[in-house]
Amino acid sequence: MELITTTEDLARFCAQAQAAPYVTVDTEFLRERTYYAKLCLLQMALPGPEGPETGPAVLVDPLAKGLSLEPFYELLRDTSTVKVLHAARQDLEIFLIEGRSLPKPLFDTQIAAMVCGFGDQIGYETLVRKLTRGSVDKSSRFTDWSRRPLTDAQLGYALADVTHLRVIYEKLAARLEETGRASWVAEELATLDDPATYITQPADAWKRVKTRNDSGRFLAIVRELAEFREAHAQSNNVPRSRVFKDDALLELASLKPQTPDDLGRTRLLLREARKGEIAQGILDAVARGMTCPPENFPKPENGRENLQVNPALADLLRVLLKAKSDATGVAAKLIASASDLDALAAGVRDVPALSGWRAAVFGDDALSLCNGEVGLAVRGERVEVMAVPR
Repeated sequence: MELITTTEDLARFCAQAQAAPYVTVDTEFLRERTYYAKLCLLQMALPGPEGPETGPAVLVDPLAKGLSLEPFYELLRDTSTVKVLHAARQDLEIFLIEGRSLPKPLFDTQIAAMVCGFGDQIGYETLVRKLTRGSVDKSSRFTDWSRRPLTDAQLGYALADVTHLRVIYEKLAARLEETGRASWVAEELATLDDPATYITQPADAWKRVKTRNDSGRFLAIVRELAEFREAHAQSNNVPRSRVFKDDALLELASLKPQTPDDLGRTRLLLREARKGEIAQGILDAVARGMTCPPENFPKPENGRENLQVNPALADLLRVLLKAKSDATGVAAKLIASASDLDALAAGVRDVPALSGWRAAVFGDDALSLCNGEVGLAVRGERVEVMAVPR
């Protein structure tokens, strides 16, 4: 087990990785006390000449004094080596924020496993068991990765996140090649390849706040409060909840405080938020929301919460989705979400299920079902699509 603590040793390994067909990558990080994740450990492994499990594997300590991760980010940008990760989104956010780099080309084994019939958002440990017949020691899962020195148990746990991944990658890549579904995975990875996926613009932060109140004035205040909270959290690198939580935000939007004394009457606002910079930011945000002209009121995205859903059609679409999922072995949630089915049953046509590989698997038949051109028939244990006589 090699623990890299110098830039020179990291550059040496990354040069070796650039000559390999792929490198498996994982990270350990902390995020409980900051807005941006703090990278605490980086793991990498390469395939060997006598099989994937025979190659070298290393741990990199980003907290080591004087170590630069630039050789690693150069590896991410090198398009000759596939970068393999499992459930990569949070790892990629770290790479983009800290190194301004996203891995190209990328292979996410969780997405590939969903396409290959392993169910919805399958965990790494399950894939290890099913594809390598190995196991992962979970005893170090909940640990403070920023503390030094790390124990042998912690290092062994971290290293296992990339060593088993080599076999998993090769087996999933082979299945995708056999089934002709590699392009399906590539479509799914397009979102992960987009830097906009990882950047929350403060002006859009209100869209993440769940509320049943669709009053324009109320939503205008929610928008201003959420924008202030996001900007403050980003600039001070603190979690949103440390500024104020969603329930406090909604309470503020309802109470519409105008003075510091008004803030003191809230039930859910943290004591620290009732004074100083945060308190003033809240009052200014409420004031902006209160003076927002009606034509600038925010509108819920797509307005789907008010859709007139045909419940019978929605039920039929769910039956069709399950039948298609069973027939193809592709996770149902990857093909279409519950909200997408409701949208289709309400006449909406700008849903992901109607484009790309999803259209061939499910969307084309779903649209025909919505248009009354086909029906569903039960043949033994199977559900089949049949044309409706004209």
